[in-house]
Parts: sequence; C-alpha cells; structure tokens
Amino acid sequence: MNIAIADRRVETDAEGYLINPNDWNESVAEQLASGEGVRLTDEHWRVLKFMRDYYDAHQVAADARFTIKFLAEEMGYGKKARNYLFQLFPYGYVQQACKIAGMKRPRGWSTG
Repeated sequence: MNIAIADRRVETDAEGYLINPNDWNESVAEQLASGEGVRLTDEHWRVLKFMRDYYDAHQVAADARFTIKFLAEEMGYGKKARNYLFQLFPYGYVQQACKIAGMKRPRGWSTG
C-alpha cells in the first residue's frame, strides 16, 4: 500500500505501518495519525520525538516500557504514565504510537 504525502508516495504494509522508517517526517505522522483518528497535540509530538530519537540511536522501536519511563520521568506523569500513554494512543502502543512514529510493526508484540 502507499500513502500520498505532498508530492511523494510513502510505502506501507497492509496494516498501514511504514515499510521504511526513514520515510517518516511530520507530514507522514499527521497522515498516519489522521488514519487512526488521532489529532496530534504537543504531548503526542513529545512522545513521537522520543520514539524517533530512540529509533535513531538503536535502530529498533522503543519498547513500551521505555516510553512509559519517558512519560513518568521526563514528562512528569509518574505512576500515571502508563494510563496517560493509553489516553494519548487509545488503541494501544503498537497499533497507534508505533505506527504514527513511523516504525515497522514490531514483531512478537501484542497490539496493546
């Protein structure tokens, strides 16, 4: 599958995850978020930036526990971080956060 972003096309798999995470940019994120029914706020962008920085450093999607730790420690949500992650991405970390952040669908992870 492909999605049209401005003057280019970005290839996705059958579930809508990017084939090549390096095709990601903010316009791609907006398009993917729209497809998921998510309106991106500053809080979403902070989480997406963390996920992209983690990917750039490790060449793998951040496990949800690292993102929850980021929310708890860096964004100040403490023990409410896990719940807040699911407020931002109500259909789950893999289903929405990873997809919107431009990750390939993590294999072996549940959709939660």
